[in-house]
Amino acid sequence: MHHPAMTTDIGIGLGSHDLGVATCAAQLLAAGRFPCIVLTGANAPSTIERFPRGEAVHYREHALSLGVPDTAILVEPRARNTGENITLTRELLAERGIEVASVTLMSRPYQQRRAYATCRKLWPEVDVWCASLPLALDEYVASIGDADRVVNMLVGDPQRIDVYAAKGFAIPQDIPGKVRVAFQRLVDAGYTTRLV
Repeated sequence: MHHPAMTTDIGIGLGSHDLGVATCAAQLLAAGRFPCIVLTGANAPSTIERFPRGEAVHYREHALSLGVPDTAILVEPRARNTGENITLTRELLAERGIEVASVTLMSRPYQQRRAYATCRKLWPEVDVWCASLPLALDEYVASIGDADRVVNMLVGDPQRIDVYAAKGFAIPQDIPGKVRVAFQRLVDAGYTTRLV
């Protein structure tokens, strides 16, 4: 989403198959962008093999290996989707008495718009900025090690932006015509495993 670097009250690493989310969280914490990170996520069918103990647990271990102090990490291990990432993190912070007016959502690069739309719907009173590792597509694919997985996930996100807004799970977002054309070309080419 090309959000500028901002200082926020909390960083939230959204669970997925991508350890780069935890890397991004560690880098931004070290840069002083927020004082604490919440790593959130259980498992989805696309992550169970990669992270058998849960996304947030593996994210935490990775963040610790990058030098993040354990005292700067909160773990939310139950969320199974982006909506639950937001609502369960919000509940965790409230239980801990941590007041939040602004958040940095860290996600896979192509998930930023959907994450933003979901947070604006489910937590409208906070200011939201999005971040991810600044990788070119070929670098990102190499970091994941599975081009088919990445392309299928890329195809699933624009569809979810439309579908989830229609269901009231997120605020509506404009999807440019060229993105819709690219989406349909990839669907026609058989990249359909992550469609809802």
